[in-house]
Amino acid sequence: MKTMHTLRQAFSRLALATGAWAATGLALAQVNDLPGGPAVNQLNLHPPVTRIAEEQHWLHWFMLIVCLVIFVGVFGVMFYSILKHRKSVGHKPANFHESVAVEIAWTVVPFIIVIAMGAMATRTVVAMKDTTNADLTIKATGYQWKWGYDYLKGEGEGIAFLSTLDVSHRVMSDSGRPEGDNYLLKVDNPLVVPVDRKIRIVTTANDVIHAWMVPSLGVKQDAIPGFVRDTWFRAEKTGDFYGQCAELCGKEHAYMPIHVKVVTQAEYAAWVDTKTKEMQAAADDPSKVWTLADLVARGEKVYAANCAACHRADGKGAGPIKALDGSAIVTGDPAAQIAILLNGAANGAMPAWRQLSDTEIAAVVTYTKNSWSNQTGKLVQPAEILAARK
Repeated sequence: MKTMHTLRQAFSRLALATGAWAATGLALAQVNDLPGGPAVNQLNLHPPVTRIAEEQHWLHWFMLIVCLVIFVGVFGVMFYSILKHRKSVGHKPANFHESVAVEIAWTVVPFIIVIAMGAMATRTVVAMKDTTNADLTIKATGYQWKWGYDYLKGEGEGIAFLSTLDVSHRVMSDSGRPEGDNYLLKVDNPLVVPVDRKIRIVTTANDVIHAWMVPSLGVKQDAIPGFVRDTWFRAEKTGDFYGQCAELCGKEHAYMPIHVKVVTQAEYAAWVDTKTKEMQAAADDPSKVWTLADLVARGEKVYAANCAACHRADGKGAGPIKALDGSAIVTGDPAAQIAILLNGAANGAMPAWRQLSDTEIAAVVTYTKNSWSNQTGKLVQPAEILAARK
């Protein structure tokens, strides 16, 4: 009887798993090619939109063809010899010493092939590293798990923002129901650049090694904590181009997309003007005294953009991620929670959030202390965060 019950449970789980697999398969079958991103059943590299990417494509196919010709030639001769000169048809093994001519040939010919291939690749690699005379310089900082962009030089200098996976896509991933051609590639703030301008990307990281990669632009550069690396691109077409972090940077590695939006010069100038005004409007005075209601409203937005991906919108956490609802840290002394947000915790499992403004940190602390079952009535002012930074 117990065995039958166990079998029924096993078949029930199998049926549920099969249904989920079929539903996921149906959703994936409805996906179309994403312009500037991955394509369905893609075998080739992404369509190039920069001169460097075109050279990379040419090199890829040239090297592939050379290797294929060598493979067919070497293994063709080998298998022909095995088949035609086998013992079963009367052939006897030859008895000879090494041939100087053959030794020279199979040393010199591969050497020439390798040198030729290396010379062709070197030209492109050198061009990839030439970041001089850039029209725009943008720093891309990798965080667990998002990108921070700072426009350092050129039109738009001073603009800075974080680019995070859209919350709706994380919800789809958690539920196992992917939708849309840009699944796990949609961000809240894409990197915007003008067409036909040389864009220098300076990469670094705040915590672990990340990598900034956009295949259509022919760019892949590691972002290493404590180091500054750089690369560049010049997009020849407008449009949206997608990439992802290309280093295994932790459990949220799959949720760290890159979206580069290439626009006309006029559209870029308009975007710079709008973004500058938004930053000026959002610039917070840390000495301003906020009401509880205003801080909670502001904190809800900060939490949704930065914290909900791990701690969930309902504050319940998931797996090793601790719940904030009912947490002794959240409901207790604000100083302890502030210290964790500014310095991180658990050896980096909880990253530091110093990149947020004093007001944003104060708002999210106040929000978590007054949400779900945490109705503490406590609030933290931006001035307290400013003091804790020192």
